[in-house]
Order: sequence, then C-alpha cells, then structure tokens
Amino acid sequence: MENMTSSNFIRTIVERDLQEGRVKTVVTRFPPEPNGYLHIGHARAIIINFDIADAYGGRTHLRFDDTNPTKEDVEYVEAIKRDIEWLGFEWDALYYASDYFEEMYNRAVLLIKKGLAYVDDQTQEEIRATRGTLTEPGIESPYRNRSVEENLDLFERMRRGEFKDGEKVLRAKVDMKSPNINMRDPVIYRVLHARHHNTGDKWCIYPMYTFAHPLEDAIEGVTHSLCSLEFEDQRPFYDWVIRECEMESQPRQYEFAKLQIQGAVIGKRYIKQLVEAGVLDGWDDPRVYTLSGLRRRGYTPEAIRAFVRETGVSKSAGVVDPRMLEHFVREDLKLKAPRTMAVMRPLKVVITNYPEGQIEWLPAENNAENPEMGERQIPFSREIYIEQDDFMENPPAKYHRLYPGNEVRLKHAYFIKCEEVVKDASGNVIELRCTYDPETKSGSGFTGRKVKGTIHWVEASHAVPAEFRLFEPLLLDENAVDEEPEAGAGEENGDAAPAEDRSLLSRINPNSLQVLHGFVEPHMKDVEPQQKFQFFRHGYFNVDPKLSAPGRPVFNRIVSLKSSYEVK
Repeated sequence: MENMTSSNFIRTIVERDLQEGRVKTVVTRFPPEPNGYLHIGHARAIIINFDIADAYGGRTHLRFDDTNPTKEDVEYVEAIKRDIEWLGFEWDALYYASDYFEEMYNRAVLLIKKGLAYVDDQTQEEIRATRGTLTEPGIESPYRNRSVEENLDLFERMRRGEFKDGEKVLRAKVDMKSPNINMRDPVIYRVLHARHHNTGDKWCIYPMYTFAHPLEDAIEGVTHSLCSLEFEDQRPFYDWVIRECEMESQPRQYEFAKLQIQGAVIGKRYIKQLVEAGVLDGWDDPRVYTLSGLRRRGYTPEAIRAFVRETGVSKSAGVVDPRMLEHFVREDLKLKAPRTMAVMRPLKVVITNYPEGQIEWLPAENNAENPEMGERQIPFSREIYIEQDDFMENPPAKYHRLYPGNEVRLKHAYFIKCEEVVKDASGNVIELRCTYDPETKSGSGFTGRKVKGTIHWVEASHAVPAEFRLFEPLLLDENAVDEEPEAGAGEENGDAAPAEDRSLLSRINPNSLQVLHGFVEPHMKDVEPQQKFQFFRHGYFNVDPKLSAPGRPVFNRIVSLKSSYEVK
C-alpha cells in the first residue's frame, strides 16, 4: 500500500486550519501553464496537492493558467491531462484562467477606481531600469499619478485594441520603495494581440500570471495555495491582490522546495531548445525527465509516486540522486516484469555435435521471484546467438564465461564447451564452434560436475530481430542541476526573459543514446507498446510506443539490474 500519511509542515498547517475552523473543506489545485509538457518536478506538485486533499476529504482542481497565448497550445493542455491521469489522479473540477478573464478585468477596474492601479506608457526596458535593486529603491513612473478617470479611459481603450503590443501596460500602485522588488508596482495587464486557444480573438489584453493566479484561487475557493519556493517573495503581492480586489474567499499561499534531480534536464525552456536543435526526438524523449519521457522509457506511475513521497515535503531545497528514482522502479518491476533473454551484440555459436535440423523446446520460468507468472517454452537448436561480451579469446584471470577450452552453462539449457574460434579476414571473431553435453540439461538433476559461468542466448532460427536503446545521462556533467525558474517568477514584472542557454548544446553527452541491434526470444515477436521485461543480465526494458513496429520491436532500457544506491 502506498504511504500517503507521512507528516510534513503542510499537513500540520492544514490540520491546524481545520481544528481552528478557518477551513471547513480543504481545496487544493494543480495549476500548470499549458506551454510545455509536465516533468518530474511537476509530479511532486501534483502528488502534494492531491494527497493533501485526499487525506482530509477535500477536493483538488486542475486549472490551466493560460494567461499567455503566445506560448500556449491545446497540445499541451491534452498532454498535461494525460500525464496526470497516467500518474494515477483524478481532478474534482477542471478550470481555465481564461474562464475568469472578465472577472479579472473587472477587478483591475476596481483597483483603478481605488487609486491602486494606473496605465503606464513606459517600455518594458524603461520599467525594468527604474525598478531599482536590492539596495536601491525604485523610481516612480512619470505616469503613476494619472487621474482615476484617465486610467479608466486608457484601460478601456487598451481592451478595445487601440494600442500596439507593448505600447501601454497596467501596473498595480503599491510601493516603489518596498524592500521586496515584487511589490514595486508590478505590471498586471499588458497589450497582446494574439489569438487565445480558449477565448479566440475576444481579448487583446491579458492579465499577468502574478495578478491572475491569486484571483483564480480566490474565485475557485482554494483554501491552500501550494507552490514552490521561488514564489515565496511573491506571496506579499498575492495577499495584496486578494485583499485589495476585495475577494470574498481568502486563500493562503504556502511554499515548498522544488524537486531537483542531479544531472537532469527538466526546465521546459531547455527541453524545447534541445527538441528544436534535434538533440531530442520530442518532449517524450526517454533521456529527459518529462513525465511523457519517463513513461516512454518505461518508468511506472507507482514508482514515481513512491519516489516523490519518499523525498518528502520541506522548505529546504536539495538535490536528489537519480539512483533513488531508479531504485523505486526496480522495486516496482521486480515482481511484475517477465524475465526473458535478449542478445544485443550477437555472436553466432554452432554446436557441432547437436543434430542438424532438430529443434528442442525447453521450459523456462517467467519470473523466479513470482512463480504465479508461470513458464514459457524456448527453442534450442544447433545454432544460437550469445553476447560478444560473453566470449574472450585471451581472458584475464577469474574470467568465468566462454573462452577456448572452457565450459559454461547456457541459461535454461545445457553446458557447452568452446572448441574452435572462426575469424574473418581482418581477424575479428565471427563464429564459435562448440560442443554440448546432453547429460547436463537444465532441470535434469545433473551433478557430475560444476561450471562457474552461466550465459544467456537466443536460438538462431526463431530469433526475433530487435533494436535496443541504451541511455546514459544527457549532460556530460552529471552533477549539474537545472535551475530554470517557473514562469511568473520574474519575467512578467519587467524582468527580461532568460536568454537561450547556448552552452547547453556543448554540454550534451554524445553517448547519451546508444542503439544496438540484436535478437530476442520468439515469444517477443508480437509484444505491445509499453510492455516491460527483465532481460537476463541487461536490466529492465520497455517496448517503445513510438518506434516499435509489428515483428520489429524496439526496447528502451529503463534501468540496469543493480545500483549501489540504498534508500535509508
């Protein structure tokens, strides 16, 4: 059973609010912006919000914060829905920020009438230059003291489309001397002539994220607005908006540390850059930590939920070792995944004393740790494939696999002994000639002698051609941390959008993807996308849903079989 009851500071707050009567029904929300695909960091936010509501009999809303039509798309809306459902959660209600555009506009008008908002003619660069620094106060706009009547007229004309993009903005009138830069008259509306995926061409002005977000929470009756730590400095403005816009509901914002994984590329801007550069084959590339990428690679929702819950909820930022996530995948798959044999770098073996043309079918358990998975029948004949790595012509000491004169056990089959090595004109080993001992059949109870090595194999005439995709960390620096801020944490208040990280391409590991071609057992011919298997000695693999074709499966390695990581 999944552990959803462990205590943390958010649960403590919620329990106090319920006991003191501030809250009757807990309402949380997951509010993604539909401008990209969800990643593992979003999984933490999803699980926290849904778990908190579920623990106290509350509700969780899915709400799309779609306030920037130039970056948003229905594709992302549908992808986000799929990811949340795949992760195992059902939202109680579905909303869009754009559902409330009229209400937000009216609340902005209220601020103007109260003398708490004004239309500014300054450019984004001018606004940024006058915001001040952490040690110097900002400089008031020359348009800050426009009359209420003039501001109302200009704001209405902004809505009617009389001004060009960037020509005018609406700013909250708060405090240009505040030590919190986020309170220095942030922009709350901008002119943007762009078609919206939900409202079409109805609007040409759009609210800023930091203005819209608290209003959305208040309109929906959210009780606990849970977000990541970079929004902590935004909380005073969040509270200011709810108070000065005279919202009936009074949600409260609480922040938790983001989930960061060592060596992972997570930020949407970075992933988009790599997709556009052709480094990745899409947002679902198995090398990135998007939920769709993890799903395609073969990670399970059960493993991700267990991993996120194990990392806990805190106010302290930290970086998680990716091996911890891999541990939970292995734990989830070890009793679920059938075990089978695959040869990724084939080396042909001819068993010279086995009868030509004879096919023998041998029993093999599907999962030794889960007998209920039963058995399968595998063919054996005169010609088989083994791994190139399981043979050495001149082996070092304590090498227990195949070499001239040595005997090994074939998994589920017989002992074979290498008698002859066949090479091509360049001296490369292309074939082994071996003999087998018919008395050593697996399961026969043979005790005449022992061998130290057991290797896997695939019978040649029934072998199914397959592609294997092996992954290494995407970045050369495995200790790097993706520090991209979430949208709404600065850019909308006059800060410049982050420049493209041109160094990112130079940090890509050229060996992050290795493609091999080999063979699998015949029962694997008609595998379905997303089926998972443990390949003897190679690891856990998933059937790629994007690249596999009937009779030509493509397998993504999910994780290797072992790791040095231990969950404490």
